[in-house]
Formats: sequence, C-alpha cells, structure tokens
Amino acid sequence: MNLKDDRAGRLILSLRQQGVTDARVLGAMESIDRAVFVHEKFLDQAWEDQALPIDCAQTISQPYIVGLMTQALDVQPRHRVLEIGTGSGYQCAVLSRLARYVYTVERYRSLLLEAEAKLRQLEIDNVITQHSDGGLGWATQAPFDRIMVTAASPTEPTELLKQLKPGGILVAPVGKTSVQMLHRYTGQPDGSFHRESLREVRFVPLVEGTAKEG
Repeated sequence: MNLKDDRAGRLILSLRQQGVTDARVLGAMESIDRAVFVHEKFLDQAWEDQALPIDCAQTISQPYIVGLMTQALDVQPRHRVLEIGTGSGYQCAVLSRLARYVYTVERYRSLLLEAEAKLRQLEIDNVITQHSDGGLGWATQAPFDRIMVTAASPTEPTELLKQLKPGGILVAPVGKTSVQMLHRYTGQPDGSFHRESLREVRFVPLVEGTAKEG
C-alpha cells in the first residue's frame, strides 16, 4: 500500500466512525483523488479531514461534510443531480460516481474553468457545467431528482425546491450567520416538503448573481 492509499484508507475509516456508513458514498470518495482538487501548497493535507482554502476566497469542503451531505442526498444510479456551487469540483466529482448526470452551477468563471480541467483530468464525462447565478438553479434542465447546495442559503431555498421532481431530495445549509443548519428537504405526495435538520455547519454564503473577476 502506498502513502496515498494509506491516507485514503485512514480517512475513509474516520468517516465511517463519524457516521458516514453508506458503502456507495465511501467507495465514491475513496475513488476520487482529493489531491487533484487541492492547491499545491496544501497537498500534504489533501487526505486530512478538514476544509482547505481555494481561489476566490472559497474552500474545498471537509471530507466528513462531503460524505454527510452526499449520504443525506441518497443519490441513485439513474438520477440527475443539480449541484449549486461547483467550487473546486471535488464534491461534483464524488456525485459523478453515484449519479447518471450531474449538472453543476458556479458563479466564479475562473473556478469553473479550473474545475472543468480537473474533471477532464480524471476522465469524468457525466458532468454538465454552467457559469451562472446558483440561487436561480438551472430551470431549463429541471426537474431534478436531487439537488445539493454547497453554499449557505440565507433563507429557505424556495426557488430551488421548485426544480425538484415529486419525491425528490434537496440538501442545503441554511442561515444568515457564520454557522448554519444543514437541512434535508424531502418531497411529499401533496407537493409539500418535509424538512429535517441534520447538524450545524459552516459554509460560505450563497451570493446572488455571477462574480466580477479581474
């Protein structure tokens, strides 16, 4: 076993001990080399269970949070998944191992271009990307079986909930402060949603519009 495999194995064991027990989710995370998505100066921490900074004052999420949110989303092989906030592309890559297609939206064009290059490097070909305002979702491709939001929505994500299929699931951090509550919304037969609070989390805020860079 090489050093990378040893570190990956320890990380997966740690995730399992923290409650991420879905074998498909753990397998997907083990199959994606997180080092591909991490800045060179943080490569020695690529397999540590911690968030790390990326460009545009964003972060690559802590693996435990990636595992927790992915497990809560309950993605099945035929599903079309919408991800709001491509970021580094790591969460998107994990979802790509579980879903039929992943549609991902990012407000920073430079981040999206980097993520696209990394996904090509890993020969991931079932991801469709768009540079736009994530809060608006992707109405022309809706409805989706699952939606994951990787930035904190200040209020209930009503616009995104409209883009779910009946019985679909949306997982999102919600809150206006530096600490938010991770919610799972599950569609009900009458068209309403059952909301379940999973745990407190810390995400960068979901900001309206596309970013002005340069």
